Amino acid sequence: MNEMPPGLLFSLLALLIVISAFFSSSETSMMALNRYRLRHQAKSGHRGAKRAMELLARPDKLIGVILIGNNLVNILASVIAGVVFTKLYGDAGVFYATAALTIVILIFAEVTPKTIAALHPEKIAFPASLVLRPLQWLLTPLVLLVGSISNGLARLVGVETTAGSEAEHLAPEELRTVVFESGALIPSKHKGMLLNVLDLDQATVEDIMIPRNEVMGVDLDNSAKEILQQLAESSFTRLPVYRGDINKVVGILHLRRAAQILRDGPDKLTAERLKSFTDEPYFVPEATPLPTLLMNFQKTKRRMGLVVDEYGEVMGIVTLEDLLEEIVGDFTASPVPSEDEEIIAVGDGWYMIEGGTSIRDINRTLGWDLPTDGPKTFNGLAMEHLESIPDGNISLYILNFLVEIEEVSDKMITKARIKKMDR
Repeated sequence: MNEMPPGLLFSLLALLIVISAFFSSSETSMMALNRYRLRHQAKSGHRGAKRAMELLARPDKLIGVILIGNNLVNILASVIAGVVFTKLYGDAGVFYATAALTIVILIFAEVTPKTIAALHPEKIAFPASLVLRPLQWLLTPLVLLVGSISNGLARLVGVETTAGSEAEHLAPEELRTVVFESGALIPSKHKGMLLNVLDLDQATVEDIMIPRNEVMGVDLDNSAKEILQQLAESSFTRLPVYRGDINKVVGILHLRRAAQILRDGPDKLTAERLKSFTDEPYFVPEATPLPTLLMNFQKTKRRMGLVVDEYGEVMGIVTLEDLLEEIVGDFTASPVPSEDEEIIAVGDGWYMIEGGTSIRDINRTLGWDLPTDGPKTFNGLAMEHLESIPDGNISLYILNFLVEIEEVSDKMITKARIKKMDR
């Protein structure tokens, strides 16, 4: 090597720097590849993605090949640089070679190629796999030797090295982060639905049910004329049918079957005849998780369930529409038009809210974070904080929300003004 001309040595040194840059960029790009995007591309037939997946199946071997190649190249470059600078500057050449080669390798073989590879991993990793795969086969004996030693040392400190990239899984919270960070790749509406699906596990039937005091049903104890009038004017598709009290439900009536009842008139309407048009009621425990409810509805071909507590008392009803709205949002107007909305903006950040409004509906509508792990309605939440029914108009804080009670009945808070405060 001492006999070689300096020009040839400088050319060889430049080539080694380029090869070092290749290994550095290959390592960064391979490790920076999005594994889920890579799997999708490989399934779509992308050859570069398939090669990269094969290499990443054993990351210890891949890193071994890259590091062996990179270190061999860098060591050879340092030897050549020492020879060249010694020829030019004598004994001081070793110092000059060390300083110059350190700067050159840092800039041209480390920082710059790794930065480019981190920003554009696929553009670097896929072409690099053409070289790395045969190189891995060529250096297999050396890789196995180095790998066995390094893996043995890793096991000594309690690190398992046999699990490859296929062992990677996303936890629900990590998947939520992926959806949040997807940006414009997923439309905002679809992103909201995906997040709502992930949130289903955190809610139960009790969170979305219609409470029994708001349930509209057919009471068989009423007169035939009253029942027919109710059926003719009902805006609901399905109605529970009961005797005197909803706890004595006998079935669920689909109004599609009520046409014949209406046509025959009150003279032929009897409790037994009306009952013959009903379906068997389907009961749902109030603590049932929403994903379980969805599967049960699908399995039993049901669209409505009667929610019961641990004592068998009917607490309300839940419908398939209520469940789907947890995923896609409100997709239908209220079947019963009302002049009084549950949540009304009254200006300056204040909202007038009905006492029976669901806390989940308030949070979803206003983007608030009222606690949902206790009472399910705003009235229940306020009563829990007050520990009694207020005698008149009072104010209180619930976390960072200022609440002013506006209307109170004998049994509950019927209306209140709420404002989210910065404190």
